[in-house]
Amino acid sequence: MLFLVISNPEPVRPSTVVENRKRYWPWAQGLLDSGKAQSFYARTGRGAVAIFDVESNETLHALLNEWSEIVPAEFQIYPLISPDSIRQFLEK
Repeated sequence: MLFLVISNPEPVRPSTVVENRKRYWPWAQGLLDSGKAQSFYARTGRGAVAIFDVESNETLHALLNEWSEIVPAEFQIYPLISPDSIRQFLEK
């Protein structure tokens, strides 16, 4: 299951969360390496965007809780359909 996740961190001074933000990128790399994520990008200004590829909503929920432990944030979540899947759907 693919999900686009956009984070909006809590409104604090960026200088107060530098150490937590340094922990975020190794965590993200672990998810890329395991295949649970396809990409992570920092947003200009604040926040990040990720595409997760997980087997369930519960797995996504657990990952978002881990993310919030590192950088507290509010998330926008968009379920996605892969290009191959949508093409197959349209051919039916």
